[in-house]
Amino acid sequence: MEDTETRVEQFVYMSFPPAVPGEEYSTTQSLIETGVMDSMGVLVMVTWLEEEFSIIVDDEDVIPENMDSIANLARYVERKLAEMSVAG
Repeated sequence: MEDTETRVEQFVYMSFPPAVPGEEYSTTQSLIETGVMDSMGVLVMVTWLEEEFSIIVDDEDVIPENMDSIANLARYVERKLAEMSVAG
């Protein structure tokens, strides 16, 4: 999962750079509550996840438990990829 988490983290830094140069995000911090991502940011993230990992993010999956931190996003992607390999 480290590779997935690294890819997600790199995208977060590129798309939602810290307000203070050099500041780092914790992989477990809430990206929504801290204002890193807003609702448009979530849509950008969903689009990127679908393109980058060739997964489909269902509407019911767009919840904080899946989308609110780098670690949660990585776990969600890994879960979706595992489901696809079982179904495939």
